Amino acid sequence: MTALPETEEMVDPVPGAAAPHLPNRADLVQLLTPEGDRVEHPDYALEIGHDELRALYRDLVLVRRWDVEATALQRQGELGIWASLLGQEAAQIGAGRAMAASDMAFPTYREHGVAWTRGVDPLHVISLFRGVDNGGWDPVATGFNLYTVVIGAQTLHATGYAMGLQRDGAENAALAFLGDGATSQGEVNEAMIWAASFSAPVVFFCQNNQYAISVPLERQSRVPLYQRAAGFGFPGVRVDGNDVLAVLAVTRQALQAAREGQGPTFIEAFTYRMGAHTTSDDPTRYRLASELEEWKLRDPIARLKAHLSRSSIADAAFFQSVEAEADELAARIRSGTVDMPDPAPTEMFDHVYAEQTPQLAQQRADFVAYQASFEGGEH
Repeated sequence: MTALPETEEMVDPVPGAAAPHLPNRADLVQLLTPEGDRVEHPDYALEIGHDELRALYRDLVLVRRWDVEATALQRQGELGIWASLLGQEAAQIGAGRAMAASDMAFPTYREHGVAWTRGVDPLHVISLFRGVDNGGWDPVATGFNLYTVVIGAQTLHATGYAMGLQRDGAENAALAFLGDGATSQGEVNEAMIWAASFSAPVVFFCQNNQYAISVPLERQSRVPLYQRAAGFGFPGVRVDGNDVLAVLAVTRQALQAAREGQGPTFIEAFTYRMGAHTTSDDPTRYRLASELEEWKLRDPIARLKAHLSRSSIADAAFFQSVEAEADELAARIRSGTVDMPDPAPTEMFDHVYAEQTPQLAQQRADFVAYQASFEGGEH
C-alpha cells in the first residue's frame, strides 16, 4: 500500500501559539480580519450599508446573550440540556441573513442564530430543551425546519425538499446545516450524492467547529472538508466562520447559484466551538485551555465591533443600546422559561399523526386509565 502524503493543511501563523488550528489562509475566504480590518476578495464582493452592518452586530450580540442565558438556565435546573453556539454566532447569523424569505433552512440542534434570523421566538426553541414540546414554531411560516438530533439526517430532508422545489418549478433553495463530525455519517454522503445527481437547489453549510464532540478535526479527515465536494461533483468553498461578512457573501452567492439551477455547493465555515458540545460535556478533558484562549482572539463579535468603531459606523451610544436590549432579552427568556407551563401528559398523543389512528386512540385510552389507577390508591 502507498502511504498517504503528509498534509500541510494545519498551520499556525500566530506567534507563540502551540495549537495547530488555523487553516492555510490561501483558501480561506475572509472579508473582515480578526483585528476588524475590512479586506476584499476577488470572488466574493460584498456591498453592505452601515445600517446592515449595525444590524448584523445587533444579531450577534443578542444571540450570544440568549445562548449565555440558556446555559445558565440549564445549570440551574430549568432546562434538561442545552447545545451552546458560543463562538459560532457569525457562521449562523451570516448564513441565516443570506437566505431569501422563501428559502428553507434545515438545522441541527445548535442553529439558534439561524432560528433568530428566521423570526423564531427564542422561547419556542427553549421550550424544546425544557421538554415541554417538540418545537413550538411553524416551519412553513418561518422557513426554518424543526431541530434534528439524529446526526446528518437533516441533509437528506433538505435534499428531498430541494428536489421537490425542482419539480414544483419554484425558484427557491434549501440550506442544510451540519457539523464537521456529520461529514462522516452515511446520511450526509447519500444526501450529497443525490443532490449532485439531480443538481438539486441545496447548499450544504458545514460549521467546522474543530471537534465532533471530542474528536478533533485532524482525526476526522486527512483533507480539508470543503475539498470533499469535488468527489461528489459540485463546488466546495472554505470561509472564515468567525467573519460574518464573508459568511454572508459566500452563502448568498451559493444560494443564488442553487436557485438559478447550478446545483449544490458545500460551504465549510471554519470556526470554533468556544463552549462545551452540550451542557453534559466537559471540554477540558480533550482540549487545552491555551487553544481556547487562542480562538478568543478571533471572536466574531469583537472583530465586527472593532470595525464599526474604527470606521465610525457606530458609537458608544449604539453599543450601549444593544447591551440594554440584550439585558431585556435575557430577562424575557428567563421569566418566560420559568413560567412555562408543563404540558398535559396526554399531549404526547395529539400530534403524532395529522389524524389520530385507532391504534393511537387505544394507546391514549390505556395511558389515561393507567394514570387514573394512581389517583387515591396506595401506589
